[in-house]
Amino acid sequence: MTGSYPNTRLRRTRATGWSRALHRETVLTSADLIWPLFVTSGEGVEEPIATLPGVSRWSVDGIVARAKEAVDLGIPVIALFPNTPRELRSDDGAEAHNPDNLMCRAIRAIKDACGNDIGVLTDVALDPYTSHGQDGLIDDTGYVINDETVAVLVDQAVNQANAGADIIAPSDMMDGRIHAIRMALEMNGHPNVQIMSYAAKYASAFYGPFRDAVGSGGLLKGDKKAYQMDPANADEAMREVALDIAEGADSVMVKPGLAYLDIIYRVKQRFDVPVFAYQVSGEYAMIEAAQAAGIGDRDALVLEKLIAFKRAGCSGILTYHAAHVARLLNG
Repeated sequence: MTGSYPNTRLRRTRATGWSRALHRETVLTSADLIWPLFVTSGEGVEEPIATLPGVSRWSVDGIVARAKEAVDLGIPVIALFPNTPRELRSDDGAEAHNPDNLMCRAIRAIKDACGNDIGVLTDVALDPYTSHGQDGLIDDTGYVINDETVAVLVDQAVNQANAGADIIAPSDMMDGRIHAIRMALEMNGHPNVQIMSYAAKYASAFYGPFRDAVGSGGLLKGDKKAYQMDPANADEAMREVALDIAEGADSVMVKPGLAYLDIIYRVKQRFDVPVFAYQVSGEYAMIEAAQAAGIGDRDALVLEKLIAFKRAGCSGILTYHAAHVARLLNG
């Protein structure tokens, strides 16, 4: 630090709006946003999600309309999550392999309607497909078994890539799945399909509304602490990220977002790779609750949080507020 008062007055550059804009270190644009969307069965269906005010599940035709909206708003990527009907869920999550499942139908419909004007990111994990709500296959004790689950995730990833997915995003936290998926994509003619790894995904209390949205909340038996990370750990996240980069991840994700800004910052500083954050359902719901209770302004809260992600080192953010924020940023 050089200079002293009054030669240096740091408030000089804050005195006017134009000057604050000129000296702003961190900038948020629509291109920094990824819009998570929930797919449900049927046609012409919109199902509001009670625990996510303002968010709905959409049938495939509605998802296509949201994709077109994203293009118009300058949002580059949408992320898809299916709400698989209960009768199609099973212990082994076999519906994940169905080339005509909800996810694959939505991918194809979006690509038919929008082509390469929008990127499609797809979740790879078994919790939307299993009858027990876990992200993988379980043994007789209820423990999620790693290697057998990885084999299933590989098939799921290739199935989505065949349908037209642009980014495969494994959220399961199994060991070794990034390398296995990368090799399978190469061998099946998808060398340009990206992998955005949920590299540091914590066993968080902020996921509840999401589980309602994909229909796994009421089905979940036990918890996910045997594979998602302990919120107390930070050094372990560096090991997880290092492994996923070595195995072929093009970008990495930290989830949740706001409670883990220190992890985002450390990942960016150590690895200098594209880092994304997921502003998860619980974070979204808290902002909406603050707005409803009259104790916070939605627009100000959302923008401040997203700027915090960018300031910590994020290349982009998954947020349910994406369309609303894009409209704010676009005036």
